[in-house]
Amino acid sequence: MNHFQLQIWVCVSEEFDIKILTEKIIKSTEDGMRHVDKLKNMEMDQLQRILREIIGDKKYLLILDDVWNDDPMKWNQLKELLCMGANGSKILVTTRSNKVASIMGTIPKAYELSGLPEDECVALFTKCAFKEGQVKRYPNLLKIGVEIVKKCKGVPLAVKTLASLLLLNTDESYWKSIRDSELWKIEQKETDILPALRLSYEQLPAHLKKCFAYCSFYPKDYEFNNWELIKFWMAHGLLESANQNEELEDIGSRYFQELGSRSFFQDFEVYAGIWITCKMHDLVHDLALSLTQNEFLAITSSTTHISHNVRHLLFPNFTSLPQDLSTLLQGLDRVRTAIIQSDEKSPSSQSNLDSYLLRFQYLRMLDLAHSKLEISLDWIGALKHLRYLRIFFCKKLPNSICKLYNLQTLLLCEGIEELPSDIRYLINLRVLQFSTKQKCLPMNGIGCLTSLRFLGIAICENLEHLFEDMQGLKHLRTLVIYGCKSLISLPQSMKYLTALEILAIGNCENLNLTWEEKGKSDKHLAQFNLQKLTLAKLPKLNITSLQHLEIKNCDELSERCEREKGEDWSKIAHIPKLVINGSDIDSLVD
Repeated sequence: MNHFQLQIWVCVSEEFDIKILTEKIIKSTEDGMRHVDKLKNMEMDQLQRILREIIGDKKYLLILDDVWNDDPMKWNQLKELLCMGANGSKILVTTRSNKVASIMGTIPKAYELSGLPEDECVALFTKCAFKEGQVKRYPNLLKIGVEIVKKCKGVPLAVKTLASLLLLNTDESYWKSIRDSELWKIEQKETDILPALRLSYEQLPAHLKKCFAYCSFYPKDYEFNNWELIKFWMAHGLLESANQNEELEDIGSRYFQELGSRSFFQDFEVYAGIWITCKMHDLVHDLALSLTQNEFLAITSSTTHISHNVRHLLFPNFTSLPQDLSTLLQGLDRVRTAIIQSDEKSPSSQSNLDSYLLRFQYLRMLDLAHSKLEISLDWIGALKHLRYLRIFFCKKLPNSICKLYNLQTLLLCEGIEELPSDIRYLINLRVLQFSTKQKCLPMNGIGCLTSLRFLGIAICENLEHLFEDMQGLKHLRTLVIYGCKSLISLPQSMKYLTALEILAIGNCENLNLTWEEKGKSDKHLAQFNLQKLTLAKLPKLNITSLQHLEIKNCDELSERCEREKGEDWSKIAHIPKLVINGSDIDSLVD
């Protein structure tokens, strides 16, 4: 890999569109990220010019992963586009189709990857199916496991998935049922789902089967966010628990962890210690798609029929739709999900959108975050069953949004003029994230949202003061404040947030986190029931006890908290987990 000055990896999957591929290639480079916000609006010649600038005379390696295109003309178009760079540049294509390999390959014979050797498969299986040091206690299980491994035909994903399924289960008859399943006898074609994955899915409890199937609504190679996924499941009523006191968010988190532990998710990364991202292997995504092909549909200009069984609709480009869309949508009044995407602003599309969405009276989830259509939303109050609403372009929210009494999640991604005056009536709202141009947040608004569990206040450049009646947020567990450059202080009513577990504050350079209360000389930040605090680009802090503290890009504060030397070290030394500027610090407490 060191032979190449530029290394690019792109997941292609089924969509072999030259323009989209060019955008993906650009975005997969460090220099290309500078153009990421403009790419969607560019013509092909503009994209090609940027690609030439990025590659220049560099020797590059481009990996096109999971290709299914078997049209030689499209491949030739891409090859012509990529005739640039220094001699020795290479394009590597991975595919599960022999036909695709023969069309796209330029060497005499495609290189077929052999399976993982059996001894390495057994080692992988043993590592994932047994706790450390326990394999010697179960020789019979190991023997059965070796027989299961042979059926996986050297595919590491199959080995790992089944091993994860068997972890913590020492019932010999259960292991034998996996080994002897009829699914192994199904004739395997190159495009078929691996029997091992089918087996793993079949062994899931019913509630996890539903949640896994819903993941097919996201595209291949999508970077899942655990919070986003949990809110998606929540909106569709997929989170169940026999314990009435268990929080929906905790149930969703448990589901996410269970699917991850069974290898349905991979490539986990933790950001700011708050949320987790991951991806789904292409083969696992194919399995999810096979389960939901009659319920999920992406509508494009070539769509000619929509089954009445469809419950979840994706509009990848709302300005490019079938001319008879109005007719196609007849009889779909029970649609539960609508995700609208659009690269362009089109007045005609905007007016049509209103009439289309009003047909879906049972809509649970409406996502407009990836659409540039500016719509009025005056009709939004009619969608009484809506539980999840995400909006990107909307300068002024209508007050009718406050009639959505079942709404659980409201995400307002770009600065609106101000929050609706009757927002306090969203009595079931659990998640609120917004950006606003207001200087201060009024009383009797957000502070009345007693069901709120998560509050995110982001990129509010004018905001100087938060609402003073925070004491009403008795169930608030997570508070994130980011990019509020004018914010001066936090309200003293924050001390009453007794359920608060996570407080994350970043890029609020004028915020002073110390208080002086009622003339007392002792300045302090309230003693919350916190488990985690993350700070970035803040001036200073004086705080008492925590379970987890992260400080990033706060030079003065980092210096004051330096181990055993800083003047504030004694105040934080007892904290079990300390991360300062990315480095873990061992606490004085064992």
